[in-house]
Amino acid sequence: MTNLQNLIEKRAKAWEGAKAFVESKKDKDGLLKEEDVQTYNEMEAKIAQFSSEIERVSRMEQMEKELSKPMNTPLTGKPMAEKMQSEKEQKNAMHKDAMLKALRSNFRQVDNVLQEKVDADGGYLVPEEYDNRLIQSLEGENIMRQLGHTLTTSGDHKINIAATTPAAAWIDEGGQLTFGEATFKQALLDAHKLHVAIKVTEELLYDSAFNLENYILEQFGKALANAEEDAFLNGDGTGKPTGVFHQTNGGTYLTEVATLKADDIINLIHALKRPYRKNATFIMNDKTIAQVRKLKDNNGAYIWQPSYQEGEPDRILGYPVKTSAFAPENAIAFGDFSYYNIGDRGARSFKELTELFAGNGMIGFVAKERVDGKLVLKEAVQILPIKATA
Repeated sequence: MTNLQNLIEKRAKAWEGAKAFVESKKDKDGLLKEEDVQTYNEMEAKIAQFSSEIERVSRMEQMEKELSKPMNTPLTGKPMAEKMQSEKEQKNAMHKDAMLKALRSNFRQVDNVLQEKVDADGGYLVPEEYDNRLIQSLEGENIMRQLGHTLTTSGDHKINIAATTPAAAWIDEGGQLTFGEATFKQALLDAHKLHVAIKVTEELLYDSAFNLENYILEQFGKALANAEEDAFLNGDGTGKPTGVFHQTNGGTYLTEVATLKADDIINLIHALKRPYRKNATFIMNDKTIAQVRKLKDNNGAYIWQPSYQEGEPDRILGYPVKTSAFAPENAIAFGDFSYYNIGDRGARSFKELTELFAGNGMIGFVAKERVDGKLVLKEAVQILPIKATA
């Protein structure tokens, strides 16, 4: 049994134990004594710790899988008997070697192959393999990359959206057919610049035994993923993507509730039109989960269902749940997030950041990308606002 599976089983047992404790301690009015409430809160806090640890271990295992992938294709035949690598593969290998050499020297040694791949801001385009591994890292760390629809664009990308719904009509035998005019509107995916920085000690930079390549890709992957996820959820569209929770251009906001109840979750589910519910997911903050996990239906059953299997998400009333530290604490989103389109413009680039950490033994690097994101169909995501408590 893996560590992750063990944690999932422990959390499930702890949750069952907490439910059993509550049921056994209720008085005739269905209430708990103060000391029992305190005990339950401690049990719930432990379950929350299990959930956080499960997410952390899951991310680590995913990252370990990515970083353990072989960097080169092994030779399986006699070198002289096989054809040389294709020209593209040779260029990619040269580009990768040149990038690692540049990183090791803090970009004081820049080969011609890198000079040929410079972006408009003076950064050096990352090798194709690095870019692919960064994208995989982003997908592992960023829930919106997992749920949304990603496009790679070379320019502004216009998405046609049906603005009218086709209608059917009954007609008499031999009657005249009538056709409505279908109209469309467009959503434009732009290219907003995102810069993130990391720092490395000079000792590690020049230590040939240190796997600088994996370290930088891992750190940049996390930094880019966090910045992206925040923007994909909360961005205002000005110099950054438009977030799902944006009041005007995000999902459809329902009436605010003063106190969250199980019926409110049911109403949220059914506010979403049936075609979108098939692929629907909840997105909420971890603190909101703490409220939801205490809710029961009319039969006394908890509406939150923890995962008992590795790779399976927790669920609320049968629908998967994704949590984000960047999601608002006073709102829950529910919908088909494949209608959130993410546009990646071109390749990412690396650049040295010499002036910021000079003198303290640290070397700074900047990763840059151009990306946009927006919800192209407002009705595909419903949002339940919860009144903030003082």
